[in-house]
Amino acid sequence: MDGTPDGAGEARAVCEEVFGRIESAAVVDRRVLEAVLSAVIAKGHVLLEDVPGTGKTVTARVLAEALGLSFTRVQFTPDLLPADVTGSTVYDEHEGTFEFSEGPVFANVVLADEINRAPPKTQAALLEAMEEGQVSVDGTTHPLPEPFVVVATQNPIEQEGTFRLPEAQRDRFSVKTSLGYPDVDGEMGLLERRASRRTLAPSVEPVVGPGTVLALQERAEEVRVDGKVRRYIVDIARATRADARAEVGISPRAVQRVFEAARARAVVAGRDYVTPEDVKRLARPTMAHRVVLTTEATVEGVDPADVIADALDAVDVPAVSPAAGDSDAGHPSEPETEDEAPADG
Repeated sequence: MDGTPDGAGEARAVCEEVFGRIESAAVVDRRVLEAVLSAVIAKGHVLLEDVPGTGKTVTARVLAEALGLSFTRVQFTPDLLPADVTGSTVYDEHEGTFEFSEGPVFANVVLADEINRAPPKTQAALLEAMEEGQVSVDGTTHPLPEPFVVVATQNPIEQEGTFRLPEAQRDRFSVKTSLGYPDVDGEMGLLERRASRRTLAPSVEPVVGPGTVLALQERAEEVRVDGKVRRYIVDIARATRADARAEVGISPRAVQRVFEAARARAVVAGRDYVTPEDVKRLARPTMAHRVVLTTEATVEGVDPADVIADALDAVDVPAVSPAAGDSDAGHPSEPETEDEAPADG
């Protein structure tokens, strides 16, 4: 299948099949997968921060395979140059002309592995690609394929020889989350899958293709967001700015990214409207990495996710009706279930 899903129900069915295909090859919590796929549908990018061996690379690759998208992996190292990512202009001796040789960034899904090991100049080479969907080399602009998603990874514990991601770079990621260690059943399942195949790296068959992914992205643009839900997002952001532990809270641009991710999650859930629970579920993975703590809070070991959690507690959840659309008329919202608990980022 590679076309436009017929209605919200079919969009949800597509997403569920993608989840199932990924889970057949990788042990990943469903809430993490929801956050990652929501970022893809929101035309955003993903930052996975976790210790080695938790399946970050496998998850990124099988995500691309399940979505039928091209995939490249760039190992970021201290000696990596910007041209090693974007490509460069080379001279063709036979033709006597200069031609552009595409770098690994020219793929639908680009895995920027250990992105914080490259120097800032090379990290910045991704900025234009992530924000504009293009790269500029020798004064010429080259469009990137659509859809385009960067999945970057970094190790939170091995910091020797790394370069901290600047706030501007972190803000380019719609979602930051971690895979964590699987439970006992998950690790047993991991061994069973390894025993049932002869290759070291698992792979999956595609569920859809680039056309369907683009159609899901367009469907997200049509999702309704009630005025009270919009105000809910804004109030959460303003609560983070008022927190004494935050030197910099959620920016206005970040508010837009949260809005986009919430609409994308509605698509994943098979709805054409956003609920407050969509915002709550994505609050930590979409907001926590954008909070800059004060020096005192950092020394005290405060987690930015704590700032988001307290902001959620401080802001009243609005009561809205699915039929309200963009109006301010409110009715009781959907009850929050255990599955709708906020995802950790």
